[in-house]
Amino acid sequence: MAETASNSAPSTSTTAEAPAPQETKKTTEAPVRWADMEDEASEEPSTSSEDKGAPELGVENLKIDESKKINKFLDEPEDSNIKAVTSGETPYTSAFTFEELNLSPELLKGLYVEMKFEKPSKIQAISLPMILTPPHLDLIAQAHNGSGKTTCFTLGMLSRVDPNLKAPQALCICPTRELAIQNLEVLRKMGKHTGITSECAIPMDSSNYIPINKRAPVIAQVVIGTPGTIKKWMSAKKLGVSNVKILVFDEADHMLAEDGFKDDSLRIMRDIEKMSSHCQVLLFSATFSDTVKNFVSKIVKRDHNQLFVKKEELSLESVKQYKVNVPDELSKVMVIKDRILEFGERLGQTIIFVRTRNSASMLHKALVEFGYDVTTIQGALNQAERDKIVKEFKDGLTQVLISTDLLARGFDQQQVNLVINYDLPVKHDNRVEPDCEVYLHRIGRAGRFGRKGAVFNLLCGDMDQMIISKIENHFDSKIAEVPDWRNEEDFRTALRSAGLL
Repeated sequence: MAETASNSAPSTSTTAEAPAPQETKKTTEAPVRWADMEDEASEEPSTSSEDKGAPELGVENLKIDESKKINKFLDEPEDSNIKAVTSGETPYTSAFTFEELNLSPELLKGLYVEMKFEKPSKIQAISLPMILTPPHLDLIAQAHNGSGKTTCFTLGMLSRVDPNLKAPQALCICPTRELAIQNLEVLRKMGKHTGITSECAIPMDSSNYIPINKRAPVIAQVVIGTPGTIKKWMSAKKLGVSNVKILVFDEADHMLAEDGFKDDSLRIMRDIEKMSSHCQVLLFSATFSDTVKNFVSKIVKRDHNQLFVKKEELSLESVKQYKVNVPDELSKVMVIKDRILEFGERLGQTIIFVRTRNSASMLHKALVEFGYDVTTIQGALNQAERDKIVKEFKDGLTQVLISTDLLARGFDQQQVNLVINYDLPVKHDNRVEPDCEVYLHRIGRAGRFGRKGAVFNLLCGDMDQMIISKIENHFDSKIAEVPDWRNEEDFRTALRSAGLL
């Protein structure tokens, strides 16, 4: 489950500061859907995201500016360097216990009994008062993987719902159906004792597909789903938004990116604003690229709150990163088989990230032939197959999962101790440039909530060397090298250094 571990676990101390914005890069090619997955098609054409008539917030305001008013009432946990910039005169006080948030007894029971939480994490202690306190200002929140972001917006949605009103009041939009399903599971567990109803708006496969004109109007109070399906339901007047009080964008950097779901996201936002002008917007992600900052002004209101961390401090300190130089593609397979999985199967679960569906199929076939029980997930599979593979992995029935970047973001499985980058992540439109945000999300699948974890980057040739060097420069950190890919003791030493042996 996402963010289901005890929030008393240690997390990385960070200081808030956003990189300077750059000019938005225009692309002439059709956008590539992230994780090689097409969302459900809309039944009406999408208008340009540039035609929104609302006044724009200056992009310079998206940086943490020490000269601006930092709310002095917002006390930070003593060991945290997270800073928050707030708007207006509302005094926010950091919450050291969930009781301080004036939550309903039913929600507190869900947090303590169902979620097994003890106290708010650092990000929760700072952001939850800003989310839950009137006048409910918009929030842009960036924090590292495994810090408790899902709990923040899930608790925010549950807190704003009136259980007596049988209509959609909270909406959460996610880039993939897997993340939408995962977030819904967290919400239902947390809200088990509240009586609040919820529904998942995701593409259906042919076995359970219902034509949109035959669907009953949505009466669930919380709707979590993917942008194409949500927009389709809204366009068909099956999902009314006149009572929506809170709108969440999970993995917001991708939801607002040019090569992500920017147009759909802005269309949904515009349609909600027409019907519910006081809707609170929450943008949560581990990363916000410079390009995305140029679009954020079209989502948030002028008065809003911010919470950012430095990009070089986003990766988890508990995750040890390594690079492994190999002479050819076959050597990558042999390293995985003989050096990593040999130990990894005794340590926990492993996710292997590949760049393409072909790489996924090839690696799966090779490892199965060597006798390993592995599963593979990628965008070409139908929904039922993907759901089955994810469930088996989450239930611990399989130990090794090969994935495209479909599961790079937000996928939370606490037993994952090893991540292998079979292929390094690169930009869709420029294969010689690393996708540093995706790299950060990938390595964040290991070491959740401060647990130990290791990441092995398999490098083959000058191109991989150049890409990993750019990743190191981007995060201003040096990745340790495994001296000899053929030496078992070198891998044993690496895993020992990561605290896994």
